[in-house]
Amino acid sequence: MKKSRIYISHEACSPLIEYLIGKGCELVFTREAVSSPIGCHPDIQYCHLGSGKVFHGISEKLGPTYPADCIYNACSTGKYFIHNLNVTDSDLLQEADKIGLKKIHVSQGYTRCSALPVDEDSIITYDRGIARSCMKQGGPEVLLVHPGHLLLPGYSCGFIGGTGGRVGDEIIFNGDLSAHPDFEEIRDFICRRGLRPVYFKGEPLTDIGSVIEEVL
Repeated sequence: MKKSRIYISHEACSPLIEYLIGKGCELVFTREAVSSPIGCHPDIQYCHLGSGKVFHGISEKLGPTYPADCIYNACSTGKYFIHNLNVTDSDLLQEADKIGLKKIHVSQGYTRCSALPVDEDSIITYDRGIARSCMKQGGPEVLLVHPGHLLLPGYSCGFIGGTGGRVGDEIIFNGDLSAHPDFEEIRDFICRRGLRPVYFKGEPLTDIGSVIEEVL
């Protein structure tokens, strides 16, 4: 059985943390890399490239404001690499090329915050610009959902990509996905791909900077 290391924020809800520990995952709580409300978010420091491979960013390269805080915040499905390629860290781009990921340019720098990879060929996002770019550039299938309806401490609202991530054959959310207005569409989109949505009733659906799995 493959072991997993999970990069996660200390702001994750306790049921999520307990669930991951119960699965036998090794948890790494990310430290603050930049001075901002999202400074300890995993997707600011790490980029999951697919097949359990994670790119580790260099915190010294990051800055507290855009675009210096999103140079690693690409959304990779394991087949597609989606980001504002004008701001992507050069080492991360080289790694994406080495693996053979197809690059999709979008205007959104906080791409992983804004988009949740489901499998190699599909993502969930609220961002219409990301959806249009994926369609025009031959990218993954996109489920477009309503923006908002989730929390992000320090901001008026959070982003769907930052609420969770894929761990094995599950898409795990930090909070109660059933409270989202597009719950049924999200659930069915995930289930049609042979995956299982996991969420925690009664916990506010909150953006914690993604849940990033590294297979050991």
